[in-house]
Amino acid sequence: MSEKYKVRDQDGNYFITLTVIQWIDLFTRDRYIHIFEDSLNYCIKEKGLVVYAYVIMPSHIHMIVGTKNKPINDIIRDLKKYTSKSFIEAIKEPGESRTEWLLSTLSFFAKKSKRHTHYKVWKDGFHPKIMDRNRKIEATFNYIHYNPVAAGYVRNEHEWIHSSASAYIDGGQCPVEITKWFE
Repeated sequence: MSEKYKVRDQDGNYFITLTVIQWIDLFTRDRYIHIFEDSLNYCIKEKGLVVYAYVIMPSHIHMIVGTKNKPINDIIRDLKKYTSKSFIEAIKEPGESRTEWLLSTLSFFAKKSKRHTHYKVWKDGFHPKIMDRNRKIEATFNYIHYNPVAAGYVRNEHEWIHSSASAYIDGGQCPVEITKWFE
């Protein structure tokens, strides 16, 4: 991992990106989105993860996160490990039209990896960038929430239901228990 992208201060807040291997559009299916959202909520409640902003795009996830008591690296590692196993189980369930292709692709990349035995779902790392200046924080919030608009999926940020953008509108909610950075 590059020296530029490391968690140096476990008490800091970071912009991170989790990317599915080969940019596979896994999150075009609700079953995978719900697995990730449920797992994220578990990490918030049980592991001390703090999520200030997030967006789930078809092949990747952007978040601004911090932690209360456990190293960010450990929480994200556990999140990726658990969701990988859960995604594979869900891929094998009836109703997934791409089962054979997904499993063979994820298996192919596991064989190229020293740390994976059967399937590799996530790209290595999570590319953390410290959120240490107000301008950087504001720009990153805007980037995260504007992502679905820039991709042409919605006209307004708050319309994308797999994002924290709606939670920042008066009375708005989102599926993940975020901590609001600013009211």
